[in-house]
Amino acid sequence: MNQGLSIVAREIYAPPVQDMADTDEDDASLARRIAASDTRAEAEFCRRFAPRIRLFGRKWLRSDAAAADLVQDVLLMALQKLRAGAVHNPERVASFMLGTARQMMLDTRRSSGRRERILDAFPLDLLPIEEPTTDAAPERLQHCLQALPERERAVLVMTFYDDWPAETLGQQLGLNAGHVRVIRHRGLEHLRSCMEAEGAQ
Repeated sequence: MNQGLSIVAREIYAPPVQDMADTDEDDASLARRIAASDTRAEAEFCRRFAPRIRLFGRKWLRSDAAAADLVQDVLLMALQKLRAGAVHNPERVASFMLGTARQMMLDTRRSSGRRERILDAFPLDLLPIEEPTTDAAPERLQHCLQALPERERAVLVMTFYDDWPAETLGQQLGLNAGHVRVIRHRGLEHLRSCMEAEGAQ
């Protein structure tokens, strides 16, 4: 793993070198060499794909730092799967890389959106800033969630942790989207009140 990380790290901020079309060896051959534990093939593989993943990340994430993180994550996962022989069709390794990059980008966006919604719902002033050495906020939140009525708890969990929109939630619970939003709002108010009361103790 450390060796793979060092190979990847050298390529993250490296300027684009020759394109894949300018090399004699095709992608499938490189993939097979990596499966056979050829570290030189790993370095060439990273040099080929790092610039393309970086461009993909810049286009969709609009951030050089986020694109660099995407390059690292995709290349590390790809090397692990290639070493393990988990890429069963080496001839389609380029499609595998693109699909992996797209899925990781979507996961990053989803996690970022979830985090922003949680922060909107639970302002930072609810956290125990005056007691930085303790880690009571997560326990408080869990306790307060458990204290909510079952339907309010289900709506909040499925909204902020499962990332379900109100329309999907309504279909699952047999409610319209407006009713789901009312339950969500009421649940948030109850949750805030509980956390404030718990924090004051």
